[in-house]
Amino acid sequence: MNNFVSKPPNIGKKIERIRSLRGLSQSELGELLGGISKQAVSKMEQNDTMDEDRIKEVAKALGVTTEGLKKFNEESILYCTANFYEGSHSVNTNINTIVNEPVEKIIEIYEKRFQTLKQEIIEALKNGK
Repeated sequence: MNNFVSKPPNIGKKIERIRSLRGLSQSELGELLGGISKQAVSKMEQNDTMDEDRIKEVAKALGVTTEGLKKFNEESILYCTANFYEGSHSVNTNINTIVNEPVEKIIEIYEKRFQTLKQEIIEALKNGK
């Protein structure tokens, strides 16, 4: 029997994923980090480790906390999102450390979007579409 243990993503992969989720290119992140090149960002995203000061700089540039960057994993984001949509109020993950927006602001954004979608659905039903 094979016991495979998946290695947690390295810090570079976490940076790459958060950068991507934030909609930033490598060049844009480089500018936020003081004008480093796209190639330097690419190399940074391939690193398994990084010194603490650099992690703090990158986290600030990405708009997340240092702990949020270090602990980032997509499973917790998916779990939190699924629970939000299912109406659960017991969001006990570290979402506040990942996104520097208060939970109330995030909820407000989703509620506004929900209201818009609800109106579109009602109009579509009224028009028989």
